[in-house]
Amino acid sequence: MSAKIRVQPVSTNTASLNVRILNKYMNKNRSLMALFSVAIMLAASTISFACACCADKGQYSVTTGTPEAYTLDLLKDMHMDAGVELFTTAGEDEIKGISDLGWENLSLVDAFTNNTWKITIKSAGGKAGTLVLPRPAKMTLKKIDIHDKEEGDPVIYKEFVFEGVVGSGSGVFKSGIVRPTKYTLIFQGRGNNCDNAEDFTDWRLAVKGSKADYAFFGKMKKSS
Repeated sequence: MSAKIRVQPVSTNTASLNVRILNKYMNKNRSLMALFSVAIMLAASTISFACACCADKGQYSVTTGTPEAYTLDLLKDMHMDAGVELFTTAGEDEIKGISDLGWENLSLVDAFTNNTWKITIKSAGGKAGTLVLPRPAKMTLKKIDIHDKEEGDPVIYKEFVFEGVVGSGSGVFKSGIVRPTKYTLIFQGRGNNCDNAEDFTDWRLAVKGSKADYAFFGKMKKSS
């Protein structure tokens, strides 16, 4: 007598349940794979951005051109500190064009509006003058590795340099401003290849013309 094997038929409900479980498992794994792919893309984007800001060892970059919109926005956030010094040398170099302002205990107020710097310098004795400096069409950007960091990415020395013509001078500066009296305004700082307002910690302003020859320097206010 041969043995009979009975095969229990799978019900329609059971088959449907198995299909739903399989689909759920596959959908779950597809979601995990999608999340994993997004995470990789975000990580790659972050690394790419970081490398775009990284400075290179031995870097020496000096470029002149029209400031980008981002740079112009930075200038609105960059302000000089109240303390200011008149540049002097140990020699007998003549300083002219500042009347009787005086050399010590100076203070400064600045503003950058409508692409123009307005800088007022006062002395403790009550003398004061204002320089109006229209922003030139072009600027020079310097980013230089000065080799003072041995490990890791270098922290570069950077400058924003503006060379233009003084718009006007009042008070103690008035007699020295005869067109075209020129100025050089430099913002100095440290950082990487991506510029931020807080990178710039110092400034220097030189004014030179037929009746003017002087320079001031000082610190930048810390950006909030």
